[in-house]
Amino acid sequence: MSGAGSTGGAGGTGSTITVLVVDDHAVVRRGVVAYLDALEDVEVVGEAEDGRAALERLAQQAVLSELPDVVLMDLQMPRLDGVAATEEVVRRFPGVKVVILTSFGETERVHAALERGASGYLLKDAGPAEVEAALRAAVRDEVFLDAAVTRRLTQEMRAPRVGLGALTAREREVLVLVAEGRSNQEIADQLVISERTARTHVSHLLAKMGLASRTQAALLAVREGLVSPR
Repeated sequence: MSGAGSTGGAGGTGSTITVLVVDDHAVVRRGVVAYLDALEDVEVVGEAEDGRAALERLAQQAVLSELPDVVLMDLQMPRLDGVAATEEVVRRFPGVKVVILTSFGETERVHAALERGASGYLLKDAGPAEVEAALRAAVRDEVFLDAAVTRRLTQEMRAPRVGLGALTAREREVLVLVAEGRSNQEIADQLVISERTARTHVSHLLAKMGLASRTQAALLAVREGLVSPR
């Protein structure tokens, strides 16, 4: 695929989504790259064999203002694993989203990555439509939940620091809309409020519940029965 790299976060409006693929198994990595290259409007702009190499690559891309929109991150890797790497990516390159590439049995590690700011997760055997939907949701700051993984994650999810009772009625409404995958603008349109107010409600409910990401909030909403996994 052709096209210049983005400055991070620019691929959510129908334009090409740029992706850095991080996996320590070369065969798996090449397979993922080939898979992504076959998708329309998705461009692989780099590969890395572990978390440390990913951070080095991102630092180089940042200098050139060519940061990817999304890092597709494996969890179990040498030198620096996907959980620690996710935390560093989110801290050092806040415009870049991280989507975890996971096997079904890695729920504990997925939880840890979400707590460190990952935007979502994908099963390694996900279909083309799911892959593109998850990447596009990440760059739009929306939520994409794989139903099978979500059920496992919500069963094992740690209790939030405070209960849902700490939320205002409006914040509970916003939580449900977040779990349904709505963007801040869509939440604003639904509730007839400004986009800025919607963003503030999301920030407040995340802080009250001790959650690090919209994905964690969506999982909480599923676990508490406010919405059903898709």
